[in-house]
Amino acid sequence: MGKVISFNRRAFHDWDIKEKIEAGIVLTGAEIKSIRAGKVSLKASFAKILIHGKKPEAFLINMNIGDVSNGDRTRKLLLHAAQINRLLGQLQQKGYSLIPLQLYLKKGRAKIELGVGKAKKMYEKREALKRRDIERDIQREMRGKE
Repeated sequence: MGKVISFNRRAFHDWDIKEKIEAGIVLTGAEIKSIRAGKVSLKASFAKILIHGKKPEAFLINMNIGDVSNGDRTRKLLLHAAQINRLLGQLQQKGYSLIPLQLYLKKGRAKIELGVGKAKKMYEKREALKRRDIERDIQREMRGKE
């Protein structure tokens, strides 16, 4: 993994991520310049697999890139056919979605890490927050005793 440009903080709070996968993105010149400048947001974005003709293709929807006139257009994701077919099988299970986790540069190319996840229920989110608070308190106590 290279230099992280944008991180989707809400993804791990709202979703239980089961698997991660890396994909390339089809971009224009102005878009990659804006990404390198850090003017990108994954906040409301999501990925979808659509069937065009005979073969399925993956698309990234609502990723906002600043300084571009059509900043939130749909962008094609670059994945192998076998990867798309495996993801398609996983997404057909009830409640699973494809969520963008982070955008980064790898060898000068923009890559996005996608996660296959299931939405957390409200009580699961509260339990995770409680668990994190308890772990933080334990760490504080351990540092105080040293």
